Amino acid sequence: MVKTSKRNINKKHIKYNKNNDIKEKIEKRYKILIGIITTLLGILVLMLFYVQVVKNSFYINKVAQLTRNTTYGTSSPRGRIYDRNGNILVDNKAIKVISYKKRSSTSLSEEIEMAYLLGELINLNLSGLSKTELKQFWLKNNPELGKKKITDAEWKMLKERKITNSDIEKYKLERITEEDLSIYTDIDKEAALIYTIMNEGYSYSEKIIKKNVSEEEYALVAENIEKLPGVSTKLDWERTYPYGNVFRTILGNVSTTDSGIPYELKDYYLSLGYSLNDRVGTSYLEYQYESILKGTKDLYQVTNSGDNILLESGSRGNDIMLTIDINLQRDVEKILEQQLIMAKKEANTEYYNKSFVVISNPNTGEILAMSGKQIIVNGDEYKIYDYTPGVFTTSVVAGSIVKGASQIVGYNTGALQIGEVRDDACIKIAATPLKCSWKYLGKIDDIEALKQSSNTYQFNTAIKVGNGHYVYDKPIALDSSAFNIYRNTFNEFGLGIKTGIDLPNEGLGYKGTSTLAGHLFDFSIGQYDTYTPIQLSQYINTIANGGYRVAPYLLKAVYAPTNNPLTNLLSETMPTVLNKINTTDEYLERVKLGFEAVMKRGGTGSGYINLKYKPAGKTGTSQSFIDTDGDGIVDKETISATFGAYAPYDNPIVSFTVVSPDIYHYDNNSSTRTNVNMRIAKEVSKKFFEIYQ
Repeated sequence: MVKTSKRNINKKHIKYNKNNDIKEKIEKRYKILIGIITTLLGILVLMLFYVQVVKNSFYINKVAQLTRNTTYGTSSPRGRIYDRNGNILVDNKAIKVISYKKRSSTSLSEEIEMAYLLGELINLNLSGLSKTELKQFWLKNNPELGKKKITDAEWKMLKERKITNSDIEKYKLERITEEDLSIYTDIDKEAALIYTIMNEGYSYSEKIIKKNVSEEEYALVAENIEKLPGVSTKLDWERTYPYGNVFRTILGNVSTTDSGIPYELKDYYLSLGYSLNDRVGTSYLEYQYESILKGTKDLYQVTNSGDNILLESGSRGNDIMLTIDINLQRDVEKILEQQLIMAKKEANTEYYNKSFVVISNPNTGEILAMSGKQIIVNGDEYKIYDYTPGVFTTSVVAGSIVKGASQIVGYNTGALQIGEVRDDACIKIAATPLKCSWKYLGKIDDIEALKQSSNTYQFNTAIKVGNGHYVYDKPIALDSSAFNIYRNTFNEFGLGIKTGIDLPNEGLGYKGTSTLAGHLFDFSIGQYDTYTPIQLSQYINTIANGGYRVAPYLLKAVYAPTNNPLTNLLSETMPTVLNKINTTDEYLERVKLGFEAVMKRGGTGSGYINLKYKPAGKTGTSQSFIDTDGDGIVDKETISATFGAYAPYDNPIVSFTVVSPDIYHYDNNSSTRTNVNMRIAKEVSKKFFEIYQ
């Protein structure tokens, strides 16, 4: 008989109790889980009842809204652009268009098939198809044959990453032969061209397959539209220019429907909420006033069933009126072209190739006409190109035209007194050439110094501004702060800073860095820093209007588009005064008297403008240096001419600025000097007063 110890009995009892405890815990947890599940099921039933019964109609409407997609139609026509007299400069013309917008479900083979079908329905000029594009089309149609153009060794190199997929595609194109392409007829080539257009640019943007389609083509495509998913027939618009190329560059350009937003402007326009395929202004006024000129698009809701519901009709953009007088502008451009050709037929003008003109209202800053023209001579053939953007982007060494500002510096600092008489003798600094006026002018006062355009008069002022002591043929030291004194005053006139013209990409000109005494002399007579024609125009206006620097502008007014044009005025540009010259009326009037003397008999501006118009102004000639043979080395000194004037001098209503770089040069064979700048000034001023008097 085996005896069981009391200790073993206790162990079994403990083990039995533990098993019971575990079982009870599991049962308890199971009951809790069942309770939770039952509760959740109850909540779910209640929620289903709430959604399907209590809120049934609400959620039906909500689902319906979610199954509709809001979309925009094509861009509406832009606003018109008028001149100051209500003449239309830019308008819109409706055109019939066949376009394509790729659907996500469209395959390569389907696109090629559509390209062939469209080729049967419309006619395209095959000159738009390049050899590379035809080869790419061949590869799309013959992918297996394309692979055979690559050697086993090249496939191995690709696998080893010694060459790239781009290299493989390049090899394929290079190895497609004329024999490979000889199978293609004109029908195939037309399909290739259409396929190429379908896949240009952004894959999801709308592409224009053909503009200005005939009635027959339009009808044929419309009849077959169900076989052409993504293809549409519609009315689009394009910009028209009733005055042709007159002021055309500054009016600017608009992107096309198929190009959409230019890549370089993508981030800018996307940040404003545009779509990639929107038509936008890409240059000058179209770009500057995009927010005003752009139209609003039709707003649709597209349901899952394909129905389009028009929510909001689009409208044409607002119209703008410019300050430009298009008839005056046209005459100015014609005068420039004629004078350029005439000058190029004269001796010693081989480096002269462009001139600029600005006509403005000195009291408001309105630009009445603005033009730049460039001439290219090829044998006996003269070609004229528009160069108007150079008015605000190209800078020149201005010369003596700036001496009005220089004398204000002298008056303000006490370096020059009203009526002060000085001897026009040359200045000689040690180890430097003589610095003289264009001829010895004797003893002259401040009025005569402007009239005769004395250089040494300004040099003596600069010496005093720089706190220098001049001794003939000795070194001279001038305070470098004199440059800042001059530049600060010049800036107040608009020289060396942006004028505020309402066009993009305005230039500043060149600002010299040297502070040598000789360069301060050069600065004082306009031979150091460079300025743009629009800066010179603002400078002349500031003198003419009594010392107020006003921003030049082209936008005169904005109108809402109506059936009766220019009747619903939305806004009008008011003159913007940027600053008042820091000088006295007495000093400014003294400069104006000098400018009046410039234009009279004996003055350097005599003959530029008929005296019956009572002009006041200043001429300028400057030394420029150019690279004549393109080797990167400046090798020729030329003379540039500037001119600025206003009239009448006692109540100015207009200012004229004419700039002609590199009009002649000096050499051993010729000293002939063309007077093209004078002729331009005389003709444009005459034309203005014929219109406005």
